[in-house]
Amino acid sequence: MEPTTDNAGQSGDAATARAALEALRAEIAKAVVGQDPAVTGLVVALLCRGHVLLEGVPGVAKTLLVRTLASALELDTKRVQFTPDLMPSDVTGSLVYDTRTAEFSFQPGPVFTNLLLADEINRTPPKTQSSLLEAMEERQVTVDGTPRPLPEPFLVAATQNPVEYEGTYPLPEAQLDRFLLKLTIPLPSRQDEIDVLTRHASGFDPRDLRAAGVRPVAGPADLAAARAAVAGTTVSPEITAYVVDICRATRESPSLTLGVSPRGATALLATSRAWAWLTGRDYVIPDDVKALALPTLRHRVQLRPEAEMEGVTADSVINAVLAHVPVPR
Repeated sequence: MEPTTDNAGQSGDAATARAALEALRAEIAKAVVGQDPAVTGLVVALLCRGHVLLEGVPGVAKTLLVRTLASALELDTKRVQFTPDLMPSDVTGSLVYDTRTAEFSFQPGPVFTNLLLADEINRTPPKTQSSLLEAMEERQVTVDGTPRPLPEPFLVAATQNPVEYEGTYPLPEAQLDRFLLKLTIPLPSRQDEIDVLTRHASGFDPRDLRAAGVRPVAGPADLAAARAAVAGTTVSPEITAYVVDICRATRESPSLTLGVSPRGATALLATSRAWAWLTGRDYVIPDDVKALALPTLRHRVQLRPEAEMEGVTADSVINAVLAHVPVPR
């Protein structure tokens, strides 16, 4: 069902934007094999003006995924490798003294881009981690008292390794809550891994996306039209209550010390609307909420130590909540 609107031009723009964003999957598949859920999650985050935490072991194409998405969307991208000695100014930029003019000038850091890949964000100390907070939330950087706006669109895709925690600085709950989605990047299936190796044997170079045939299929104008269409997606009172009931149920779970906050409920509503629009509807149904519940909520809950020792996971708790909360008809 196409979005309904009194303005036929707006409807046409929305339909064109949806077609362009749907073409992303095919374009990204030229370089990245078998990561459709992650691609969809990144697109949903762009539509909601949110940020993404990517979790996966090294070598599952997290960096390639973000680079390919930026190339297919004709957006600028930069990568920062987070290390224990990285300073906040290495991310945001700093004032540099110019000997010719005898004045200080601002040298922008890598955060001044459309898609920032924050690689292994949990390997840098909290001071540097928090330097991203203002950029993520306020979409600006303040240096020497002067706020400097970031480009639009702007998305932080931060990665972390789920296995190796030695020498890391786990993100605190308040900072995790700033990420709209947490996407897990799994190891590929056997057939997908065979496809990856076949491509490399045929000369595929992940550093040369143009040679792989990746071309821009959408741009900032398509994102703007899509965001406007998502904002017009209808949410019934029953769906709003369903989202609230899910989030409130996590606060009562015996397996959790921390449930989903109202900010998390707002995030789930936003991602559900974006998913509904991407799938071709101008209204949200319960299945949209269920589809986005795990990536939107899994990083906003905290397990009790005893539950964690018994093998309980955040995903299993959220799935149990979804199974027990009554679904509106």
